[in-house]
Amino acid sequence: MNKQQLASKIWESANKMRSKIEANEYKDYILGFIFYKFLSDKEIKYLKQNDWTDEDIKGFLNEDDRETVESIQKNVGYFIAYENLFSTWLEMGSDFNVSNVRDALSAFSRLINASHKKVFDKIFDTLQTGLSKLGDSSGTQTKAISDLIHLIKDIPMDGKQDYDVLGFIYEYLISNFAANAGKKAGEFYTPHEVSLLMSEIVADHLKDRTEIKIYDPTSGSGSLLINIGKCVAKYMGDGDKIKYYAQELKANTYNLTRMNLVMRGILPDNIATRNGDTLEEDWPYFDESDPVGTYDPLYVDAVVSNPPYSQNWNPANKESDPRYKSYGLAPKGKADYAFLLHDLYHIKPDGLMTIVLPHGVLFRGGEEGEIRKNLIENNKIDAIIGLPANIFFGTGIPTIIMVLKQRRSNTDVLIIDASKGFEKVGKTNKLRASDIKKIVDAVTSRVSIPKFSRVVSREEIRQNDYNLNIPRYVDSSEKPESWDIFASMFGGIPAGEVDDLGEYWNAFPSLKKALFDDADAPYLHFIVEDIKKAVLEQADVTAFEGKFKSAFDGFDSYLAEELIGGMDAINISKEESALSAKIFDRLDGIPLVDRYEAYQLLDNEWSRIAVDLEIIQTEGFDAAKKVDPNMVVRKKDGKDTEVQDGWIGHVIPFELVQEKHLSEKLSALKANETRLTEIAAGFEEQLDELPEEEKEKDFVNDDKTAFVAAAVKKAIKAKEVEPEILDILKKVDALVAEEKAAKKKVKDDSAALHLETKAKIEQLSDDEVKELLREKWIAPVVNGLSKLPGGIINGFVSKLEALAKKYETTFFEVEEEIRNVESDLAGMLEQLTGNDYDMQGLAEFKKLLGGE
Repeated sequence: MNKQQLASKIWESANKMRSKIEANEYKDYILGFIFYKFLSDKEIKYLKQNDWTDEDIKGFLNEDDRETVESIQKNVGYFIAYENLFSTWLEMGSDFNVSNVRDALSAFSRLINASHKKVFDKIFDTLQTGLSKLGDSSGTQTKAISDLIHLIKDIPMDGKQDYDVLGFIYEYLISNFAANAGKKAGEFYTPHEVSLLMSEIVADHLKDRTEIKIYDPTSGSGSLLINIGKCVAKYMGDGDKIKYYAQELKANTYNLTRMNLVMRGILPDNIATRNGDTLEEDWPYFDESDPVGTYDPLYVDAVVSNPPYSQNWNPANKESDPRYKSYGLAPKGKADYAFLLHDLYHIKPDGLMTIVLPHGVLFRGGEEGEIRKNLIENNKIDAIIGLPANIFFGTGIPTIIMVLKQRRSNTDVLIIDASKGFEKVGKTNKLRASDIKKIVDAVTSRVSIPKFSRVVSREEIRQNDYNLNIPRYVDSSEKPESWDIFASMFGGIPAGEVDDLGEYWNAFPSLKKALFDDADAPYLHFIVEDIKKAVLEQADVTAFEGKFKSAFDGFDSYLAEELIGGMDAINISKEESALSAKIFDRLDGIPLVDRYEAYQLLDNEWSRIAVDLEIIQTEGFDAAKKVDPNMVVRKKDGKDTEVQDGWIGHVIPFELVQEKHLSEKLSALKANETRLTEIAAGFEEQLDELPEEEKEKDFVNDDKTAFVAAAVKKAIKAKEVEPEILDILKKVDALVAEEKAAKKKVKDDSAALHLETKAKIEQLSDDEVKELLREKWIAPVVNGLSKLPGGIINGFVSKLEALAKKYETTFFEVEEEIRNVESDLAGMLEQLTGNDYDMQGLAEFKKLLGGE
């Protein structure tokens, strides 16, 4: 299984296991055991690198040998005896008991090396105290824990993939637990897309530095801090030059931060964490036993945070606090600016901070208004990014990201309204890769984009009384639909509405005259009957398509050389950015095409490409010639049991191999499947042919929806029905026989094709693998890009057709039609007769119709 499949399997099983335990609590147990497995496996790896055998580990890894204990503590930071290893728990089978876990966790706490005390001290407290919640007896607790450790035993933790698999699974589980934790999710998780957005902004600012410090004062699970580090490391090339500082109030969440940082392969010396109230217990940090030697005022290159929104806090006696004295104190009921000023205080003069906050900080008055004014006048606010609503788990309120710097050369503020760019995923909104890139590009380039971003001068902000509410500066709303009164009455299309399509007329300069009678008149009329045909055949439009095609000539060959030719050495973390830059270069000078839409097409495929590249780089090229058992969950003896159902390609999909190398057999199989569908339709046709009274017979089921095969045969044999009914039944009987044979053939052929595909994958030549990878990786990207011009032109045609239809029928014509109908109806009424009362009523009705 690749990392996505393994993570999904673990999540699905874990979610079933947790039963009635809240997702917010259960995450602490499963993530705690994953961390313990990581530490256990890490110690075994160290021992084997130092020539310990399995027999040595089993016989000599115990607390009695102080020299061994101290050696291991010195090199890995802790000591775990053989009896307490995760692998030993698995080997114990039915002898395993919850007491083994309690003893192991207690021993771990005792045997942490002094140099690693800050990183590991009390890290398993949440897990240890929570074991009793996994069952109401020792037996049920043992069963629950045994299920958990067997669930996670397959997670690779040996560092071969640079901790990527472990990190991916950990992040995946945290995000899924967050999605199920309701309002509590905000306590420990920032959605990955928001985290990535902040990370890219920070990474661009720090990309030229060789050593950096980053800090998250409300660290939650630590994912935001880790993503910043990963993004920065792409530019630096050495992740060991990044130092991570984190502070978290809640003890269980604080433990998640430390676990997450350690499991990403971050050196313990690069991890500095604190469990405490950020607003009440600020750095500078020092060890009470050595306050002078350990004093650290903590000024960092970047601060990132997603603090609790509008939290209560007590500003009493904080007037002299250096964090706030230059800007003011946040009000008692809302700590938003307290967190912001805390973050700002801790960045270096050339540093940067990003913080997630509710929209209210942009316009609320009182103390917050005064702080906002001071920040603007002191030139600290660099950018404001309005995010979509409902993007965070547990809250639907719209939020912003504020970017601040201690020292800026400019005095303006970049304001971005990114609230419209997202996709709907379940109940929440999610930033797409293209949305993130568009925002990051706008921030790093400081560009004004209509309806999206604007660079606003400090003078304009002053004129608005320091109100930074985004709609004051960026109008991202769509133009409301309007109806021209003259055109509605007399026809024609208002020139203003045609001019609204200005970007198309600029791209196709002569098209307007080819479509309309007088392009300069106030009201225009189409001079073509088939708008779509006229647009598609117009010279400017065909030239546009040709220019796009020329721009991407040879792009498939470039991708093949880049991805397939260089698959062994390619830097996966940097490659997508490099490819997107190439796409943007090719799009330069081509109008109408949204380059972020093109980027999204690349990103949609990149996630799959990257997984394949990771496998090939880790396992070798021959990994593409392997198949894996296809494991599915089936009911067996009333229980969900994992069983094998055929095979799946490790890298190359079965379907692709069948299409390229076994196409004749695949076509024959699909033809038989099509015939089965036709047979099913044939049954319905014959059933419709039966008279209703015949459907009461035994050869039709009780629901009158299908024939009963055995009863059909019996009726044919007895010949007790009318000849025409007998003909229908004979046709049905023939269809039954054909269906039975066809089903068997489809089943047999499908099984045979499946095995033949497996054999083919295992026997693929290197060149065949490369050709299949070209089809899997490159063809979807190139095909998607090639469709962009057609989509743009079709969208343009739809707008033109909508304009034509909008004013196609005038109110005058409608009124004329109404008069004609009234006149016709009045004429019909003249022919009606009745008593005196009827005639009086008809006379009055004719007056209303205008008949008299």
